[in-house]
Amino acid sequence: MTSIKISPSMLSADFSCLKESIEAVEEAEWLHLDIMDGHFVPNITFGPCVISKIRNYTDQIFDTHLMIEEPRKYIQDFVDVGSDYITVHVEVHEDLADIGKTLNMIRDTGVKAGISINPPTPWKPYKDLLSKVDLVLVMTVNPGFGGQTFMHEVVPKIREINEHISEEDLHTEIAVDGGVSPKTAPKVVKAGADILVAGSAIFKGDAKENMQHLRDAASR
Repeated sequence: MTSIKISPSMLSADFSCLKESIEAVEEAEWLHLDIMDGHFVPNITFGPCVISKIRNYTDQIFDTHLMIEEPRKYIQDFVDVGSDYITVHVEVHEDLADIGKTLNMIRDTGVKAGISINPPTPWKPYKDLLSKVDLVLVMTVNPGFGGQTFMHEVVPKIREINEHISEEDLHTEIAVDGGVSPKTAPKVVKAGADILVAGSAIFKGDAKENMQHLRDAASR
């Protein structure tokens, strides 16, 4: 089994002591940055200005997750502040050609591109995109708020996507986001997840200790 990457979701961090929150998870491979516009999801978070501040404190991989209705308007802004990956939702696009246009725009900036799929969204209509992206982010909660309960019914989707990636010999990584904890991590890793996005499970309490618990659970 390949080494599982941990990607703390900064949405759950304490922004009153941002530097300390980042230092507490400095051993994580990635940082997950949730961008919400109040339209695609019923919440508003932060934008490029905050990401630029986070970038001042770390050289970790930034996976910028755009939960917004018009991602192409803002791609360059998020590239400019240090994003390494930009992940967009298939649900905000009209069709496969429209998604392809967004992915091409991301790749043209030199950063890596990802797609995200919500729990009720079937993945098979988008299977041909998996050869064109570096990352597929499978949501195991409905996006918009942190701290939600993991949706076990999404696990077969993770497994099916992983099987397709293996069959096609692709290099696309699978990230899982939503309700990921030491209790649910073994299940998603067994299904094929490469990256665990976790917010509350890491930042609620001692972040370093919680992250180690998550690693230990993922290796079971």
